[in-house]
Amino acid sequence: MHSSCARRAAALSRVHARAFRQFSSCTIREDITPLQPMSVAQETQDINSMDRLLKAVRMRANPAYNTVFPMRVPELWAEAMLQGAHAPTPKSPQVSKEIQPPNDELTPRNMHDSYCELVLPFGSSPILLEQYTNVHGGIRTGKLFEHLDSLAGSISYKHMLGPGVNSLGKIEDRGFYIVTASVDRLDMLYPLDPSRDLRLSGHVIYTGKSSMEVAVKMEATGQEKEEETVLLGRFSMVCRDAVTHRARNVHPLIISTAEEKALFSMGEDMKKRRQCQALRSLARVPPSSTEAEALHSFYLKYGQDAKDLDSSERVWLGDTKVERTMLMFPQERNVHQKIFGGYLMRLAYELGFSNSSLFMRGGHVRFLSLDGIAFTQPVPIGSILRLTSYVLHSTSSAEFPMIVHVAVTANVVDVQTGNESTTNEFRFTWCRDDSDSSVPRRKIVPKTYKEAMLWLEGKRALEMGDEIRGLRTKHL
Repeated sequence: MHSSCARRAAALSRVHARAFRQFSSCTIREDITPLQPMSVAQETQDINSMDRLLKAVRMRANPAYNTVFPMRVPELWAEAMLQGAHAPTPKSPQVSKEIQPPNDELTPRNMHDSYCELVLPFGSSPILLEQYTNVHGGIRTGKLFEHLDSLAGSISYKHMLGPGVNSLGKIEDRGFYIVTASVDRLDMLYPLDPSRDLRLSGHVIYTGKSSMEVAVKMEATGQEKEEETVLLGRFSMVCRDAVTHRARNVHPLIISTAEEKALFSMGEDMKKRRQCQALRSLARVPPSSTEAEALHSFYLKYGQDAKDLDSSERVWLGDTKVERTMLMFPQERNVHQKIFGGYLMRLAYELGFSNSSLFMRGGHVRFLSLDGIAFTQPVPIGSILRLTSYVLHSTSSAEFPMIVHVAVTANVVDVQTGNESTTNEFRFTWCRDDSDSSVPRRKIVPKTYKEAMLWLEGKRALEMGDEIRGLRTKHL
């Protein structure tokens, strides 16, 4: 039995190597599947259930404490520079040696204590709407991402400081700061309606030792219609010591209702699934035999030696590169004197949208989901940032004639050496939802082994997103 499996794996490896003469060899794994149906079903169940559960917690929140902390620094940049020049270092005798209290000594918080909301009155304020209107008359989604990241930060600080605190103050005085570690998913459930107001809200649903899971949502309100949830998402936030920059304990949660218990369980599952997905990353493990076979068949049909193929139908993955390089100015800084994460989200979204529009040849391009963001390190003020975007995969479905998965990588460039270090990685999905006859038939084709792995990652993301949307539609 074992020898038969070994012979099969060896045969698949030889076929894969012949089809990709430029690619490096890889070991085929039978125990790693490209898609986990149970995870997709759980993901969909979370999306369908979270809306109802979040509403139940919101009803318990005190409206007097619902305001959002500003995540931008109110002080002048010149003052911040002066303070930074005289700030104590971790080795300085001025630094307090106070030991953090363990979790059991931190005051537990209710879920509704961290509830925050922000209303954007698009339906009643044409002047405000003008600031958010895109070229097609819709809403600039990238600007909303800025608000969502700010909202997640405000929620996290409110959890740490308590609902009655109405001012964040200085990070040095608080002794800690909070950063966005990752964004799991942001699913656009319905298209945005510019004639209706938008309410952005959320609260902490799970706490670890130094981390928090924050659920956020956008709801369309006004026009005498029922409130409609148009977006749901989750942010993973981490608390750091303001001086040592090490992990700092966060307040635990009080779980007092069935809804809160369900949300806490969802947050715990999100954290575990994120760890599981990291272990399945193609940067760490080889593709499954099913994925290798799909890659091989696709390359035979659309690859270098494919015959009778219209050149306009095949697009090399490397040829989809779109880049933007810019200086990071202090006006875009956050409360701990780094570039605001929401600003980076907007930049990445707009570059990714531009890339998907170029690939899909314009038309009506619709945002479907933010499939994930990893914040690996902060972006310093004054640094040179290079954003690079690629279209990783393209496909179609019964609902949309073309769907694309786009990656955007943010690198900080050392101007003296030219070396680059990755600070953020973004993944998005867009589609064309207009006439099928006007959509070009274009396929992304990898040339190198690295591109092949990116192609497979895009394939995984599009398959999961398609299944999530399909299962969600069945439950509506």
